[in-house]
Formats: sequence, C-alpha cells, structure tokens
Amino acid sequence: MKKHILCLLAMVAPVIMCAQDEIETTIGADIVNQYIWRGQELGDVSVQPTLGIAYKGVSLTAWGSVGLSDKDDTKEFDITAAYTIGGFHIGVTDYWFNTPNERYFAYEAHKTSHVFEANTGYDFGVVSLNWYTIFAGNDGVNKDGKRAYSSYFEASVPFKLASCEWTATIGAVPYATSFYANANGFAVTNVGIKATKDIKINDHFCIPIFAGITANPSTEKTFFIFGLSL
Repeated sequence: MKKHILCLLAMVAPVIMCAQDEIETTIGADIVNQYIWRGQELGDVSVQPTLGIAYKGVSLTAWGSVGLSDKDDTKEFDITAAYTIGGFHIGVTDYWFNTPNERYFAYEAHKTSHVFEANTGYDFGVVSLNWYTIFAGNDGVNKDGKRAYSSYFEASVPFKLASCEWTATIGAVPYATSFYANANGFAVTNVGIKATKDIKINDHFCIPIFAGITANPSTEKTFFIFGLSL
C-alpha cells in the first residue's frame, strides 16, 4: 500500500513545476529508509517517484514505490484523480500492488490486486482533516467475513520550529477490517511527527531531507523514518 499522495501522512517530494497555458506538471521522487503507510510496514529502503498534471483544481497523479534493499518488497503503482477548491478536496485513488496478482489488468473479483479508494477532506490551515474509504477491489473483510469498506481518517497539524517545517499526525481506523493489521474495531494506527529541512548545496540548489517518528498503538510498533527528496 502506499502513502496516498493526497493523504498528507505520505512523504511528499518537492516538485519541479512546468507551467504552460496554466497547466502544471509535477515531477519528483523520495528515497526513504523504510516505507510506512498509515502505521503499517510496507517495505524497507525504497524509491518513490511522482508524476502529476493539474489544471484549475483538477489533477491526475501517478505515484509508485519500489524496494531497493529487498527484492521481495511489494511493488506499488497508484493513480489518483482529484479536485481541489480552496481548502476542500475530493478524489479517487486506484492502488495497485504486485501481489496477490502480478497482472495489472486483472480486475476480476477476488483475484485483482487493485484497491479503489475514495477520499475527501478539508485543510483549515491550522489543521487538515481527511477521510478515506475503499469501495471496490481487493478490500479487507469485517468480523462477519463480508466486505469491510475499509476506512481511515486522519488529522494533521503543520507548524514551524527551529528552522524546520513540522507536521504532527494522528490517524485511526473507525471499524473492524482485515485490511489494517489488528483493527478489530476502532483502532488508532498512526501517531507521528515529522520534520523537513532544506540542505543547501549551492546558491541555486538544495535538497530537502525529512525525518520522523511514527507509532502504531494498535500493533504496538514504532518506526523511525528518514528520507530525502529529489
């Protein structure tokens, strides 16, 4: 799984913006020491590229993750369509993983590796609130063995401290689903804080680096995350 690009917990790369006729193109990549998504372990050292295009609030973004240190890490390729106006956003993401089915164009029920998730949220400036729900694809099941329509909600607070940009995050699963480990009901799965700072290379170029601590109270695990953005 991934860190949805719109879900603000993900490790977002700085971007190269190319403007032409008010159309913006986004190109970027992160390299991280481990891939943690919503409090879940999804891989070791990974490279995570981004390619997107946006026009008047409508955007289409591709995001991926490939393990560098472990050949058995899950490969991921996500496509998100979204609309943003002011602080409000709404979107749909198609997550694809190379397990359980390595074929990308396999969409059959109970065989597909695609996960389709709707998201919505609002950025109030001092805090952003986001909600995500899986509505199709390789979803988890609830306690009755039926499709769980797995959901996750998150609040994040940005602030500045000691020349760094910081973000504090808390996220939870509202009801039982096998999609999130140990979520047998309401479960807080993601409590974290992350700092980002630009490292100056010369007068025209700098590299943003970030570090953060993430805890998953549901699984009783803690992670230290470090990465850089290109």
